[in-house]
Amino acid sequence: MPFDDAQIMQRVQRGQFELFDQLVARYRGPLVRVAQSKLGDAGWAEDVVQETFLAVFAARDTFNPAFSFRTWLWTILLNLCRRQLKRNSNRRNELPHSLLDNSGEFVSQLLNHETGLSRALLAERREALLARLGELPDAEADALRLRFFGGLKFDEIAETMGSSVSGAKRRVKNGLLKLAASLRDEEGDER
Repeated sequence: MPFDDAQIMQRVQRGQFELFDQLVARYRGPLVRVAQSKLGDAGWAEDVVQETFLAVFAARDTFNPAFSFRTWLWTILLNLCRRQLKRNSNRRNELPHSLLDNSGEFVSQLLNHETGLSRALLAERREALLARLGELPDAEADALRLRFFGGLKFDEIAETMGSSVSGAKRRVKNGLLKLAASLRDEEGDER
């Protein structure tokens, strides 16, 4: 029977460091998707996720099992993403060209039949989505990333972002409404 996150962390605190690999395997994919969405660069995302796991491991003795490991982990990731964006603020608005090269994992999860055209179309849609997320206020964009790229529940989003559950729901809803309006505006411009 697999251990839950808190049990793993408690065992890691007691010196069973090899169990930390289970947490890495469990969370690496969603963390990379959220970081790549926020940072717009696959290389930066990989670095930030690596840094996140290093920070969690380094701070393992401060983990309190009375609180959610998931929200602790996601909070660390978002903070490190913000720090990375500050370091590279002059490149924030660049389109993430690396997505075209590193979209294979994401594409294979969404498509059963991969063709060159379907990969290109999906990469183009993903690039457009990431560009639109970059136009939203950070709180709404991060809430959307956590919900849809990270798979967090609203209570986890609220805890991660330091808001109420209704505030997390409102951020997701407002973000979705703004994305929908942006898409409608684009369709109107194309006519």
